[in-house]
Amino acid sequence: MKNYLTFFLFLTMTAASAHGPVPGRPPPPSDLVQVGLTDSDTTAGGTARLCEQVTFSRGLRYGESEANVLDVAASATKADTPRPVLVFVAGDTFTGDRGAPELSRQIQDQAMCFAARNGMIGVRVNYRLAPAATWPAGASDVAAALSWVHGNIDLFNGDAREIVAVGYGAGAFHVATLLAHPELQTAGADVAGVVLVSGVYRAGKDASDSEKAYLGGDATQYDKRSVFPGILNVDVPIVLAWAADDSAGLVAQGETLKKTLCGAGHCPRSTLLRSRDGIASAFGLDGSGESLAEPTLLLVHQLEARGLP
Repeated sequence: MKNYLTFFLFLTMTAASAHGPVPGRPPPPSDLVQVGLTDSDTTAGGTARLCEQVTFSRGLRYGESEANVLDVAASATKADTPRPVLVFVAGDTFTGDRGAPELSRQIQDQAMCFAARNGMIGVRVNYRLAPAATWPAGASDVAAALSWVHGNIDLFNGDAREIVAVGYGAGAFHVATLLAHPELQTAGADVAGVVLVSGVYRAGKDASDSEKAYLGGDATQYDKRSVFPGILNVDVPIVLAWAADDSAGLVAQGETLKKTLCGAGHCPRSTLLRSRDGIASAFGLDGSGESLAEPTLLLVHQLEARGLP
């Protein structure tokens, strides 16, 4: 009874769609927590302006770990039809950015508000970090989060048939790993498209400390834990990006992935970002020019035009 009342309270409070649960849907994770609808923490001018008329539902649990929570952002003005969903999986490194977590959240909020203000639902996924959580924990968390989205996003007027996963930095590796390793995929964890930004897709002997913390110290395992060759079997559209100011190693990772995918007949749409100071910058929300905004919106419009049943 307690769990039922908690879920009912969530339904009545959230800025969600008017219809109730779909019969036969997998039950939502236990201890679903509603932390707040309207974000009052975005005090930075740029974020506050971008997030006007956007409501947030925060701290929604999708797994057992305290780190397994996600945020949902949607326009305060409800659309007449279910909206596409951008699921953001960000992380500059595999060990996270513990130095300025509030700033990091504000930057990710801007990307979510970009989604909401462009007729989509934004979802930010928090996941377990190395060294406490090692391979394949990141990809497993992404799978669990996507399953939650499939089962619950209609409550926010989102369309589970039009989910685009946006992986940024370490998040790009986690998203690509999930796609490339069928053994990590779970029911309801599929996506309609992906955007991969400045990721490491195959670590080598020169792996960084952060990469070693996640992938382990045995470099002979790195090829098995890379996204190759499984990524070549992915049949959903891919947008691939890296930035002009990325390190030479990151640029090489992106170029290698693009060349390999093109050679397999699945050439991704690619873009070179002018700068990448954070996921908000990657979407050009700082006015930096070349960004992910146009190719991502084009991908979403193409998915909408497919007319899935």
